[in-house]
Amino acid sequence: MMGITATVCVAGGGPAGLMVGFLLARAGIDVVVLEKHPDFLRDFRGDTIHPSTLQVMHELGFLEEFLRQPHQKAFTIGAWVGDAHLTIADFRHLPGACGFVAMMPQWDFLNFLTEKARALPGFRLLMEAEAEELIEEAGQVVGVRVRMGGEQAEIRAKLVIAADGRGSVLRAQAKLPLEDYGAPMDVLWFRMPRAPGDPTESFGRFDAGQIFVMIDRGTHWQCASVIPKGSAAATQARGIEVLRAGIAQMIPFLADRVETLRDWDEVKLLTVQVNRLLRWHRPGFLCIGDAAHAMSPIGGVGVNLAVQDAVATANLLSGPLRAGRLAEADLAAVQRRRNFPTRMTQRLQLLLQNRMIRPTLQATATIRPPLVMRVLNAVPYLRRFPARLMGLGVRPEHVRS
Repeated sequence: MMGITATVCVAGGGPAGLMVGFLLARAGIDVVVLEKHPDFLRDFRGDTIHPSTLQVMHELGFLEEFLRQPHQKAFTIGAWVGDAHLTIADFRHLPGACGFVAMMPQWDFLNFLTEKARALPGFRLLMEAEAEELIEEAGQVVGVRVRMGGEQAEIRAKLVIAADGRGSVLRAQAKLPLEDYGAPMDVLWFRMPRAPGDPTESFGRFDAGQIFVMIDRGTHWQCASVIPKGSAAATQARGIEVLRAGIAQMIPFLADRVETLRDWDEVKLLTVQVNRLLRWHRPGFLCIGDAAHAMSPIGGVGVNLAVQDAVATANLLSGPLRAGRLAEADLAAVQRRRNFPTRMTQRLQLLLQNRMIRPTLQATATIRPPLVMRVLNAVPYLRRFPARLMGLGVRPEHVRS
């Protein structure tokens, strides 16, 4: 069995895992990051880079180079509710380097981070390396067993960070208590071609029994059909033709191109979860990102909360790790720092799920915009408040020099 040693082993090469690996290596700590896939090329992952994450890139000195990656800028967020179009958030007045959301393929974001991290002497990224089992000694996590190219390896580390997503294998093995808050919906993701004359902004549409979201990806639309929780199999059984007809009804300008959605192989199901660990850590072990808290897709904030977790983790743990005195109290400090913004964001998401998503999916008649949305649309200044919550979050983190 191959053996590897590091100060920190990070399971998961997503936004949380790569960012925390980069920041810890930047602080002079020996880090190994494990990614189970051979590359980052997977569609329909979180592709919204919010101003909080763009500010982190600015503080690292990478922003100008980062924004050379393919992306589209969203300065406002709007929605159609019934027959009314409303603008509900305006990012242009936010403090910081960027007053917009960057719509960027996640693989470009991850490849950019990887390039920067690999320039650091303490950073190692192992592709096709899947974390399978925690190694424990005397109640302390001291490493992880990994499957690499059909062979098993042991990575010994002073700290194992689980950033391996909402289905985290390591979190399950650690037996940390998880509270599930439920969700009334799942999401079907797919692509539609763009055409001259299409709208120039991303938007959502809410109508009786239907919710549809369209994200401008430049060359195409990334589309989401929101369906009642657990109804994916029944939806598929009705046939792809029914889905196409629903798209044409909700978004008439797509009617002439719905045939490009040929079969169900081109549709990706996102099973929505909203949950949170009650304790994020054990001796030698810490969960961050989706492994610690699965977020609803409402607001597209999952990637940005994960990055904020990573920044806080590096800020709080770099010193103890360098000094060789990491204690569980240090891991608890990460949870204390990030628990409040996570809880508040999830509360807002649950409120929107229960007040907007669930009633819309159950509606049989044309719906009216809620009062708060009508007020935001009527008073432009007020749109700065949802933009701040969505774009910067409850407690934005900043990179320490």
